[in-house]
Amino acid sequence: MGVLSSLYTGVSGLAAQGEALGVIGDNIANANTTGFKSSRAEFQDIISKSLKGILGGNQIGRGTKIGAVNPILTQGNIDATQKETDLAISGDGYFVLRGTDGESFTRDGSFHFDREGYLVTNDNQRVQGYQADEEGTIINKMNDIKFPRALIPAEPTKVMNVELNLDSRIQKIKEFDPENPYDTSDYTTGLEVFDSQGNKHLMTLFFNKTADRTWSYRGMVDGEEVTGGEPGKLSEVTSGQLTFTTDGLLDTETVNNMAFNFQGGALQNQQIKLNFGDSITTDGGTGLDGTKQYGRDSDLISWNQDGAAAGTITNLSFNDEGVLSALYSNGQTQDLAQVALAKFENPEAMFKVGNNRMKEARDSGSPSVGKPNKAGRGKLFAKSLERSTVDLASEFVNLIQNQRGFQANAKTITTTDELLNEVINLKR
Repeated sequence: MGVLSSLYTGVSGLAAQGEALGVIGDNIANANTTGFKSSRAEFQDIISKSLKGILGGNQIGRGTKIGAVNPILTQGNIDATQKETDLAISGDGYFVLRGTDGESFTRDGSFHFDREGYLVTNDNQRVQGYQADEEGTIINKMNDIKFPRALIPAEPTKVMNVELNLDSRIQKIKEFDPENPYDTSDYTTGLEVFDSQGNKHLMTLFFNKTADRTWSYRGMVDGEEVTGGEPGKLSEVTSGQLTFTTDGLLDTETVNNMAFNFQGGALQNQQIKLNFGDSITTDGGTGLDGTKQYGRDSDLISWNQDGAAAGTITNLSFNDEGVLSALYSNGQTQDLAQVALAKFENPEAMFKVGNNRMKEARDSGSPSVGKPNKAGRGKLFAKSLERSTVDLASEFVNLIQNQRGFQANAKTITTTDELLNEVINLKR
């Protein structure tokens, strides 16, 4: 009977509108959930009854149903948080997580380090990333991102780069006296070197002009710091000679002696290369970079060396490429890992498992995992979080619309009930 079928039509509308209200309520409830994507209920009509069979037309609808609830994958606002381990994705992609229930994915980048040193989510899922080797180079090996060892070993000085100017105007030739080096040299400067145990030593370089465009140098340290040295006196650990062209450019570098034998159990006969610049004959260079001989006061322009003391971690931070770097107390920095991102061909089909996590589904396709900002994957922002995409104003409008739809379907049922009551009263 047609009147009875209208009851079921109204019930289908109530059920569908009620589920739609549930979707809207879920959106509103997650308005402040990090990385949350709002969803939309999509209605479909139920197969109709045809009054003329296969001829088509003249069909009576049987109501409605929820055909799908699809997430709206728009980009959420990115807000700065100033927390070192917070990360936000701008564009496509998901953080890769691993836990007791296997692999999952999330847009929620509110991470922290647990007591075991692993980078985890708020429900203790471990964040996956590409590891770095001992030299700090990111390699294509994915694993849990873990807090590094707290102490890094010392690095002995191997190369020291020195750039200075030696005054070409000096005329008087001095005879260098190791017993009185400061008064018998033309120029003096102090530099720091590290032995194999990370102990720092002050090495003083003494320069003497021995002829036009020719200089000798001697590196000396306190005698109590080297094997065979005499405390209170300077001991020579290296010496050599520099020559220059008529244009004042560095031509040759010659090492005459090297004896870096520091005490305290350090490596004996430590090799430290003093590089004074891009010498023309010795290095096959241009002589333009590094030490020069010009008619101006002798002066140290710059210097650096590759040694370091042992150090402990003082700070950890991510950059906008998702690379985790550590700053150590000895001033050294080292890359530790890089966060991995996964991209799906159909991310709308991913299966939600709660706690801001999703899993791969049959229709989502397999994840394409790689580095951020590569192959269509999004860019990362450090010290930031992606906010929910829920627009409360739009949700309230949708809420009113669905509420009115629910009320209208309820009216269909009450009207049908009145008609049925009239049918029953016909007998009276």
